Amino acid sequence: MFCEKCGKEIPDSTKFCPYCGAPVSKAQDFVNKAGEAFNAAEQELGSAFDEVKQSFTGNSANQQNAGGQYNGGYQNNGAGQYNAGYQNNGAGQYNAGYQNNGAGQYNTGYQNNGGQTPPPYRGEKLKDDRGLASYIILSIITCGIYGYYFIYKMAHDVNVACDGDGENTSGLVAFILLSMITCGIYAWYWYYKLGNRLANNAGRYGLCIQENGTTVLMWCIFGTLICGIGPFIAMHILIKNSNMICNAYNRTHGLM
Repeated sequence: MFCEKCGKEIPDSTKFCPYCGAPVSKAQDFVNKAGEAFNAAEQELGSAFDEVKQSFTGNSANQQNAGGQYNGGYQNNGAGQYNAGYQNNGAGQYNAGYQNNGAGQYNTGYQNNGGQTPPPYRGEKLKDDRGLASYIILSIITCGIYGYYFIYKMAHDVNVACDGDGENTSGLVAFILLSMITCGIYAWYWYYKLGNRLANNAGRYGLCIQENGTTVLMWCIFGTLICGIGPFIAMHILIKNSNMICNAYNRTHGLM
């Protein structure tokens, strides 16, 4: 095994690391891993609460409020200044390579047409840190309401990240109504289609996703026989792959 503190390989029966002296007993290792799991779950819950709060307050990653401020790096303070490296100093100069040389010419090739316009708006940042733990815990706390909100936001983000592929992931209304009409069968079909869409769009972002809709569907159907954990594994696959796609979208559009 390896020491959690210094990372060096040590014998399995060792109670203290001979290199750094840190305790490495199995009990301590279990405590450390449990602590890491709780910390990860706490971070997921915090991120999920922030997402819900932003949905109600309207402060999305790139939304302009009444004071002309853009979150996520596009803030206009009223004096023509934009954060994240795009600052207009009043003389028509922009940092990060967007500089007016006095003749209306910008170094990056953008022409100044007489106005002092900041670099173009780059779209909204998609959530790429969803987790299964927060999905389960908040769904239990809210009697299932958060689960529907989770589906709604995931469908929205996937539609944005995969825009142009000729497909569209159905929203919450269709998910609820058709699932009720078909006694839950449509929900499995929805998961299947989403799994295939994520796998098909991985290539456009230079990713490789092995699990497709069939994998998700098999876990939903046959995984239910394994102590009922199949649907949770299927959801974990969808969350993991959607996080990968959304993260790649954010990086591609400079929204990190």
